Amino acid sequence: MIGTLFSALIFLAVIGSGLAAGLFFIFSNTIMASFARLPAAQGVAAMQQINLTIINPAFMAVFMGMVVLSLVLGARALLGWSEAGAAWLLAGAVAYLVGAFLVTVIFNVPLNDQLAAVDPSSTEGAALWATYLRDWLPWNHVRTAACVVSLGAFVMAFARSI
Repeated sequence: MIGTLFSALIFLAVIGSGLAAGLFFIFSNTIMASFARLPAAQGVAAMQQINLTIINPAFMAVFMGMVVLSLVLGARALLGWSEAGAAWLLAGAVAYLVGAFLVTVIFNVPLNDQLAAVDPSSTEGAALWATYLRDWLPWNHVRTAACVVSLGAFVMAFARSI
């Protein structure tokens, strides 16, 4: 039973890290490049709206659910280190916790908070927008890569758990 439970949790981590990877990828690949082509006031206003809208039950269930899953699965990996797939499980958990969650909390959210505080049509808003694009996007690339690594590692762990 415990093996089946953990296989199910790993499967959920595969789905969750895949969803997170896709979300961060679309920002890195398309959304931010599109916003950068807009006049600054429009780019700021659009990103401010996204930052408000994204805090919803579906996103939070995936984003924070992955934190819980990563903590549980990381602990499982350490406690069952000799079991097949434990290293993959730990790698997936660490990649998500450090590369997605901590990077978001330490780098992206503070930048989002700064952007939320400006008037999109002000000169301060335009200046902050240039800085925001320069600073926010590389950290989003890190989140994207971390979620792809997490996804791959969880797939490998799942393959060894069934």
